[in-house]
Amino acid sequence: MNNIRKILEDCQAILKGHFLLSSGLHSDTYFQMALVFQNPDYGQYCSRMLVKKITIRQVETVIGPALGGIILAYELGRLLGARSMFAEREAGKMSLRRGFSLKEGEKVLICEDVITTGGSVKEVMDLIREWKAVPLAVACLVQRGKVDLGIPLVNLLQVKVAQYRPEDCPLCQQGIPLVKPGSRHLRRRDETET
Repeated sequence: MNNIRKILEDCQAILKGHFLLSSGLHSDTYFQMALVFQNPDYGQYCSRMLVKKITIRQVETVIGPALGGIILAYELGRLLGARSMFAEREAGKMSLRRGFSLKEGEKVLICEDVITTGGSVKEVMDLIREWKAVPLAVACLVQRGKVDLGIPLVNLLQVKVAQYRPEDCPLCQQGIPLVKPGSRHLRRRDETET
């Protein structure tokens, strides 16, 4: 068994149900990576394993989109000897806030905990280019299916998980309640499992 998958299972980070993903797609599986990072030993282990797969070594800065990429960006930055920062939405667009900035030509690694369509990562890539910096590669812990970002993408675990457009979702058609993890509407685990 893949060590990373075992860690996710041990942390109960693989949730089953009917979930609204940040991509807008629906799925019967959700990866709650915050449950992995609540244990610093697991977070450090996963970060070290991911760094071993990153072949680009001229990284000057690591950026992760908030919220999922914040801790991972910090750990990867620490391990790579690079600066660490995060991008966050402001008026619906990814931006650098809190005094973060990039220099022209700065070499940047983008990281994310879970990638489904790569939408947030693509927004961060655009942001980096707006600063005239250079997105070198993307690193993620879990990659759901295939995605082409136009730059190298490394992952610790690639899985094929059912995901549906809302209008085609069989879980909606069955009347199974939709949950948006991370929102204030998320029910406790013991309420959602039967």
